[in-house]
Amino acid sequence: MDRERIEKEYRRWRRLALEDADVAAELQAMAGDEAALEDSFYRDLEFGTGGLRGVIGAGTNRMNIYTVAKASQGLADYVKSQKSAGENSCSGGRIAVSYDSRIKSELFARVAAEVFAANGIQVYLYDELMPTPCLSYAVRRLGCDAGIMVTASHNPSEYNGYKVYGADGCQITTHAAAEILERIRQTDLFAGAKRQDFSEGLSVGRICYIPDSVAAEFIAEVKGQSMLTERDRADKGMAIVYSPLNGTGLKPVLRTLRESGFSNLTVVREQEQPDGHFPTCPYPNPEIREAMALGIEYAKRYDAELLLATDPDCDRVGIVVKNDRGEHVLLSGNETGLLLLDYICSRRRANGTMPARPVMVKTIVTMDLAERIAAAYGVETVNVLTGFKFIGEQIGRLESEGRASDYIFGFEESYGYLSGTYVRDKDAVDGAFLICEMAAYYKAQGIRLWDKLQELYRTYGYCLNTLHSYTFEGAAGFGRMKEIMAALRGKIGQIGGRCVESCQDYLVGLHGLPRSDVLKFRLSGGASAVVRPSGTEPKLKLYISVSAQDRERAEAEEKKIVEDMERLL
Repeated sequence: MDRERIEKEYRRWRRLALEDADVAAELQAMAGDEAALEDSFYRDLEFGTGGLRGVIGAGTNRMNIYTVAKASQGLADYVKSQKSAGENSCSGGRIAVSYDSRIKSELFARVAAEVFAANGIQVYLYDELMPTPCLSYAVRRLGCDAGIMVTASHNPSEYNGYKVYGADGCQITTHAAAEILERIRQTDLFAGAKRQDFSEGLSVGRICYIPDSVAAEFIAEVKGQSMLTERDRADKGMAIVYSPLNGTGLKPVLRTLRESGFSNLTVVREQEQPDGHFPTCPYPNPEIREAMALGIEYAKRYDAELLLATDPDCDRVGIVVKNDRGEHVLLSGNETGLLLLDYICSRRRANGTMPARPVMVKTIVTMDLAERIAAAYGVETVNVLTGFKFIGEQIGRLESEGRASDYIFGFEESYGYLSGTYVRDKDAVDGAFLICEMAAYYKAQGIRLWDKLQELYRTYGYCLNTLHSYTFEGAAGFGRMKEIMAALRGKIGQIGGRCVESCQDYLVGLHGLPRSDVLKFRLSGGASAVVRPSGTEPKLKLYISVSAQDRERAEAEEKKIVEDMERLL
């Protein structure tokens, strides 16, 4: 958008964006600030398969009630078009809505509900904040045509977002996102979205609160993922520390664990209650040690064997365990996934519940060592693009073939896990439950999770996977990321002293997967480097995988590859 168009749009916002006082005040404050105006108005907030995600504030490139209402009108139009083309054309459709603890999440959820209701769509809304997997569950349980989750997942506190789900409980497909985006573009930001007053919508029954029984059924499904039989011993009195990182996990995670017999649970008090400012962890991501620092203090104080933390919308879970020197170590998402995969496979084999044609699904950037573990148990591995919706789609494919029970586990390196088919997105309630059960089972045998992980490395070989993120803010950063990806598609002969054996460009569509802006360099000596722009943050992500005899050698080789890749970036 050029300067003249930005100024024109800004003046329109000053005239019309009066409903939200915070937005109006911000608009007034940015008068004459060219940099602020450009960043807030240079584009419309991008809508993709992940929905919306951006900084909360004023402008077309921000999360606010106006961009939320516009997106909701586009989704409503899409749902109605799908219903009119179907058999039940007299129905306006159904949409489920949930939200997390972030700033303005409840407000955005209500605005979306008002838009859906005004369009004749039946709205089912949780009456309190609920995790992302509970939204996925409600979509399927209530027979909805779509769902939205108001969250920015693990982003910093200044962000919020809007995830869109299809009738199958998965995040929407690329095709559906394109159709919804076209309808969003046809909607005027201020005059195009219909809205029915929230209280009126409740009174006439167009907006309904989701019954407590739905959440209870979700918890029952999670507990049903247990891998233990009555004969198995597990030390459920082991000391466990849990942090919901001021998000949605507190009630469902504690309820699941307590109802399953875990009796020695300590919650990190400062991170217990919902708080979108995340005062003790401004980047509420269990992937990073800084977010776990307070929990580690608690783990030391209570001599806990295990520390768990879930992100604000409770679809990711990270863990800290004791190593052989008694130090508290944050495991990577890959390492936790390997432990869970081996636990599920070994327990299913032992208790006779392994399907005849078992399937494990992982993303292409997730550790390849998982394939070796799966193969040892006779489990087929299916690789998909980055994003848990692609794992959910594989569950749907198996279900359509009458093989839903063949799915035993899915995971991605970014701390997302799912062992059942009751939802179609990653589930940190399920992940937390199975991690605690696994730890308790091994502890009853005198084995720590750290020891078990080292055993897996000895059995299947050591593999180091790392993730490096590079931030490119604003309009200039967006353009720079495009330039970098284009340059990387040029001929590159070696990286980190290793020959590039092949470069897989997923933008052209590979292995039957959708087109995606991802490059995977396969390097000599069993290493690889994957580069992709984040779909939810202004970041370029670099994934490195190195196989070696031990961690020290792997880290040295990984450093060479990263240094070379950073020169290319």
